[in-house]
Amino acid sequence: MKTVLEIQNLKCGGCANTITKKVSSLEDVSELEINNDNNTVSFQYENENTLYEVQDLLNSIGYPVVGDKNALTTKAKSFVSCAIGRMNN
Repeated sequence: MKTVLEIQNLKCGGCANTITKKVSSLEDVSELEINNDNNTVSFQYENENTLYEVQDLLNSIGYPVVGDKNALTTKAKSFVSCAIGRMNN
C-alpha cells in the first residue's frame, strides 16, 4: 500500500535527512519520499502495522502527523533531529 502523511515541524533538508535515515531503517518501508514544500512523507508498505510504526517513529523524533499533539517538547525534538540531519548531510 502507498500512503502520504502530512507531518508537523518539517522545516528543511536536515529534517528530511533525519526522517529518511530513521524511516528507511524500518523493514517494510520502501519508495520513501519527503516533500518539504507540502510537509509530507510518502512511502510504500505491505503490513498495516508498519503505518503505525512509522507514525510512532515520526512522533518520537519530533514530526507528528497533522492532527496529533505537537507539544513544546515535540517541537524541541524536531529541532534536535533537524540539527543532526544537517550535520550528517
